[in-house]
Amino acid sequence: MRFNRFGVYKKFLHIYQAQSAIGHRHVPAESKRVMRPDDANIVGNVHGGTILKMIEEAGGIISTRHCNTQPGDRCVAALARVERTDFLYPMFIGEVAHVSAEITYTSKHSVEVQVNVLAENILTGAKKVTNKATLWYVPFSLQNVDKIIEVPPIEYTNQEQEEEGKKRYEAQKMERLETKERNGEKIWPVISPGTFTVGFSQSSLIHLVGPSDCTLLGFVHGGVTMKLMDEVAGIVAARHCKTNIVTASVDAINFHRKIKKGCILTVSGRMTFTSKKSMEIEVFVDADNLVEADKGNYRAVTAFFTYISLDKEGKPLPVPPLKLENEEEQKRSEEGEARYLQNKAKRLSEKEQQK
Repeated sequence: MRFNRFGVYKKFLHIYQAQSAIGHRHVPAESKRVMRPDDANIVGNVHGGTILKMIEEAGGIISTRHCNTQPGDRCVAALARVERTDFLYPMFIGEVAHVSAEITYTSKHSVEVQVNVLAENILTGAKKVTNKATLWYVPFSLQNVDKIIEVPPIEYTNQEQEEEGKKRYEAQKMERLETKERNGEKIWPVISPGTFTVGFSQSSLIHLVGPSDCTLLGFVHGGVTMKLMDEVAGIVAARHCKTNIVTASVDAINFHRKIKKGCILTVSGRMTFTSKKSMEIEVFVDADNLVEADKGNYRAVTAFFTYISLDKEGKPLPVPPLKLENEEEQKRSEEGEARYLQNKAKRLSEKEQQK
C-alpha cells in the first residue's frame, strides 16, 4: 500500500506509535514546524487556513488517540465543529509554529479539544501566542464508517470543571441546530456587479477531493476543508479592498455532513458586513458525490470569517463600506453587525477580567 509520506500515513503512524507508548494515559499532543513561503501570502503573512489546518491536525491526533484507549472497534475522530477562533498576532515566514492540544471535556459521543498556537522567532527566541481554538470531534468506527463510537470519559480536576464543560457542550449543540436552518441558501453569480457590492467580490473555487485530502475512513480532513474556506474568504476580502488582507478571526465552523473521497467541492464566499476596519465573509461548502450521483448535492460546512485590511507597514486600513442592494443583503448585514458588536463586547470583557 502506498501513502503520501507527508500526509495521511505520517499522521496516523504518529497516532499508532503514541498509543503503543502511552497506553491509557491522557497526554497532550504537540507539534512544531517552520513556516515556509508556500504557507504565506505575497507579503509574508502566514495564511489563516494554514494555521487552521495545523490546529485541526493536532486536535485530530489527540482525540483519535483518546478514543482508541478502550477495547472494541478502532476509530478515527472526525471534526464536527470549531468554536470562534481569534488570530491574536500574525505569523510570518521563517517563524516556528508550536501547536499544543489538550482534551478538556468528553460527552458520550464527542470530544472537546482546546488548542494553543505559539509563533517562535528562532533568531531572537521570542515567542507569542497567535491562536487559541476549541474544537469538537466525533469518533467513527473503521469497520463501519456510519457507526459512532462511545467516547471514554476523562478525569476532571473538580466537579466545577466538568459542569463548565457540559455547559459548553450544550451551547455548541444548540448553535449547530440553529446553523442548519440557513443551509438552504445559495450564492448565485451576478452579471456586471457594481464596485463594493456583494456581487462584486463574491467568489467560488472548485476542488476535487483526492486521497491525500482524506482520513483512513476516506473522508476529508476538517483542516483541508478549512484551508479551502480561508482561501475563498481571502479572495473575497482582497477583491473588496484591493490591499493586503489577513484573517482576524473565524466564527464557529460547523461540519454538518462528512465529505467522501471523490466528491467535487464548491466553496463559495460572499461579503455580509463591513465595519470601519474589518469585514465579515460568509462561506459555504457544497459537496457533489460523483460516484453516488443519485444522492445529489448537499451543504457540508458553513462559517463566517473576519478579515482586516493592512498597509505596507502592517497597520490596519479603513475598509470600503459594503453597498447593499436588496432586503436580503440588508438583513445579512444587520445580522453581521450584531455578531460584530457581540464579539467586540466579549473581547472588551475578557480584557477587563485580565486586569
